[in-house]
Amino acid sequence: MRPLTEAETRTVFEKLGRYIGENIQLLVDRPDGTYCFRLHRDRVYYLSEKLLKVAASIPRESLTAPGTCFGKFTKTQKFRLSVTALDFLAPYAKFKVWVKPGSEQSFLYGNHVLKSGLGRITENTAQYQGVVVYSMADVPLGFGVAAKSTQECRKVDPMAIVVFHQADVGEYVRNEDTLM
Repeated sequence: MRPLTEAETRTVFEKLGRYIGENIQLLVDRPDGTYCFRLHRDRVYYLSEKLLKVAASIPRESLTAPGTCFGKFTKTQKFRLSVTALDFLAPYAKFKVWVKPGSEQSFLYGNHVLKSGLGRITENTAQYQGVVVYSMADVPLGFGVAAKSTQECRKVDPMAIVVFHQADVGEYVRNEDTLM
């Protein structure tokens, strides 16, 4: 387990910035202590400095997950955000999308959000902006990328894709063996 390099930190923060903007600072300097990002086996973990000191005494081979996995680096050094980061992204999300109850299951199976399943969308959402997807009861379901801006969503036909799926809580069941 090691700290992120300058390039890795920039890549991770750029990806997080798509979803939470400048609220990244709130992730690091929290009222309950200071938190940090660490790299272990190509995965980026988010953990408190208190937990970091405890994890330092465990050998690398025995350490499975020192904190919450935020995502992993691919072989081409691109960062893929994991669904396990949803609990930390949702409170700070700048752009949100709410899906109708009939479309929740479709999204949780890994499908994109269609206009017919769109309940609400945050005003001034730009095209290709990172969004957090909520149920109508304000339960975070996952995240994705807006395929259309807010203005385009009003005029588009009901079967058009408005949010590209990236991750959802259904992955806990579908990919439970590869999530760690």
